[in-house]
Amino acid sequence: MINQERIKNLLLELVQIDSVSREERDVAERIRAICEEMGAEVEIDGAGEKVGGNTGNVIARFPGTLPQAEAIMMSAHMDTVVPGRGVRPIVEGDRIRTDGSTVLGGDDKSGCAVVIETIRCLQEQSIPHTPIDAVFSICEEVGLLGAKHLDMRKVRAKYGIVFDSDDPGFLFTKGPSANHFEFKIHGLESHAGVAPEQGISAIKIAAEAIVAMKLGRIDEETTANIGVIRGGEATNIITNFVTLLGEARSLDDSKLEAQTAHMIKCLEDAAAKYEVTVEGVTTKGRVESEVTREYYAMDVSDDSRIVKLVKEAASRMGLDVQTLASGGGCDDNIFNRRGLECANLGTGMRAIHTVKEWLDVKDMYASAEMTLEIMRLNGETALAAAGK
Repeated sequence: MINQERIKNLLLELVQIDSVSREERDVAERIRAICEEMGAEVEIDGAGEKVGGNTGNVIARFPGTLPQAEAIMMSAHMDTVVPGRGVRPIVEGDRIRTDGSTVLGGDDKSGCAVVIETIRCLQEQSIPHTPIDAVFSICEEVGLLGAKHLDMRKVRAKYGIVFDSDDPGFLFTKGPSANHFEFKIHGLESHAGVAPEQGISAIKIAAEAIVAMKLGRIDEETTANIGVIRGGEATNIITNFVTLLGEARSLDDSKLEAQTAHMIKCLEDAAAKYEVTVEGVTTKGRVESEVTREYYAMDVSDDSRIVKLVKEAASRMGLDVQTLASGGGCDDNIFNRRGLECANLGTGMRAIHTVKEWLDVKDMYASAEMTLEIMRLNGETALAAAGK
């Protein structure tokens, strides 16, 4: 059994340590101290320097009681989205919520708490277990950057679990590919009151393009969004430049490419409608489109080692864990592409990325209990394979 009061108190401690993306140093140092106290060999890699952050990923290597067995990874990310500074959690029975001024940070400090509590219980209860690589990543919320720059030479494991979703009754094994967009829209500045006909409004081009775009839920596998608009200097100037930032995601790469092409065409078609000649010089509206593949799709088979392990452990507890596809990306997408087979298990977080975020501690307890059983079963499997 896990220690429910201890894991809850750890979560409450962690969420009150500010750690918005690229500013995770304080929580990283706290997690490092905890893991070192538990006997881990801990390193912080150089990922922070590569992404402009103040710390790297925390990699804690626990020896286990079966040192010759293959290591397994458990991972969660330390960073939070904004507004994430000065979190004041409020406990209401089994619910921990934000006070409404910030996010809670259960995404993903509940995952960090599950990893730490599970290892504590393995040690305290003398449960035979394989070596464990606990990876606490940075900058997940800003493009999975910590996972992308994780020093894999410091990780022994080839399979494992990421804790970064809601309901522990589901194991997310499929996730989308995602494209990040930066659209630069060029018009022509002019005085809005004296000579508006001599200008081309980049804002108007952007607006017409966005209205024409299919956005939101495109189909059961595909989504798209324009999330940031920047441009304009004053109300009396026809704006000559606007930047749009957006994304598209899909479980199907061909659908992702089709959605990407559609959004670009909407912008180019809108820009092509505008042309003006001033003092013999002709200017046309135009768009520069920069498309970056943020991450690639994840597709872990139900026959994979990690899925079978999770399902069998759940079955031993009388539970039925279902495998599902997610519309969100997480470190799983990167780890799988880098040869580390893993799936995503929930921890009870709800309404994430909003100031209404809350967490059901019963789900967090259930996640930790299940993870403890997964580690127990993994140890038993390693013992059986060794013929002991």
